[in-house]
Amino acid sequence: MKTLKDVKVGDTVTVVKLHGEGALKRRIMDMGVTRGTEVFVRKVAPLGDPIEVTVRGYELSIRKGDAQNIEVG
Repeated sequence: MKTLKDVKVGDTVTVVKLHGEGALKRRIMDMGVTRGTEVFVRKVAPLGDPIEVTVRGYELSIRKGDAQNIEVG
C-alpha cells in the first residue's frame, strides 16, 4: 500500500482510498481530498513535515500523520 507520505516531490498521484475514521476522515474529505482526486506533491518541509500538495487547483499543507491515511496509486 502506497500512501501520500511516500510520494516524491514533483509526482502526481490519484487518491485510491481514505483510511481512518470519524473526524479525521471527514477533515481530509473537507479539504477536497476524495477518492479519484489527483494530487500533485509540490514541496516537503526540511524535516519532512508538513507536505505541500496541490489539490483541485489550490495549495494545501498536510501533516505526515494525515498523509499516512491517504492511499494513492
